[in-house]
Amino acid sequence: MIRHIVFFSARDKGDLPTILDGLRLLEQIPDARFFEVQPCARIDQIGNEVEVVVYGEFDDEAALARFKAHPLYEESIRVVRPLRELRVAADFVSRLS
Repeated sequence: MIRHIVFFSARDKGDLPTILDGLRLLEQIPDARFFEVQPCARIDQIGNEVEVVVYGEFDDEAALARFKAHPLYEESIRVVRPLRELRVAADFVSRLS
């Protein structure tokens, strides 16, 4: 299983609702085993620049590739990219399924 995690921050904090809505478009794409978009809870007291977390689980690299090829993925990018400051992505193969 591939775990896909992306962290975002906004250039303008007033745009956070629009960023969340734009990223939540991705929840409609059927290729993820599990997928959610949430504001960062900021429980850790160090490094609080992350404001939004995207987390997805995919059966394999092909499922993640189909997810990224979906038209809603492009729509999400169109909405979010101009408003975001930070975007950091990490993918890893999980030993857990």
